[in-house]
Amino acid sequence: MKDKLRLVGRLYLIIFVFWGLYRLIFRLPDYIEEIVLKPIVWLGPTFYIVFKIEKRDLSSLGYSVKNFGSSLLRGLLFGFLFLLVGLSLNYLKGGVSLVQNFPSVNLFLPIFLLSFVTAISEETVFRGYIMNRLSNILKNDFAANIISSFGFCLIHLPITIFVYHYVLPKAFIFLLLIFLSSLGSGLVFSWTKTIWASIIIHVFWAWPIVF
Repeated sequence: MKDKLRLVGRLYLIIFVFWGLYRLIFRLPDYIEEIVLKPIVWLGPTFYIVFKIEKRDLSSLGYSVKNFGSSLLRGLLFGFLFLLVGLSLNYLKGGVSLVQNFPSVNLFLPIFLLSFVTAISEETVFRGYIMNRLSNILKNDFAANIISSFGFCLIHLPITIFVYHYVLPKAFIFLLLIFLSSLGSGLVFSWTKTIWASIIIHVFWAWPIVF
């Protein structure tokens, strides 16, 4: 059990340190960051641990066709709910309109694909590996969800400080929303034990930021 917990801690520390340093030192275009750099930093060590150290396959990360239909349905339902909440918050914050800010046809597909790739990287690490392994170690899905969501919140601290330059009240609200979205994604993951719903929820939650 200690060895398994140590692996989870090491993976998180590797991602937090390298991704934090990247946010601090320089910034690449979004498409390079999400399509190239993030999979290397996030998925690279995750797959190494799963395939080489644990000797397991993708199904251990939630990539399974089991409950595929119900997973997609729950992902769409919760994702749509998260989308409505995010858009409502944007509107209350500054009168942001969905119609006025909806991306053009030429931009919609690239933005959607970028959001999807980001969701795969982040959900694979935090739901598929970290939460899944913590759940097995602690024998408690709720505790695993809380811990992994707190870690997911902290992993967004560097971008909050070094990229967005949020002051304390705004940073707190932003990180709180990240934490709550992670809890929702983790809750659905604990129900389905597959990654698909979590990826869909992540994509839906990203769209209010785009708008």
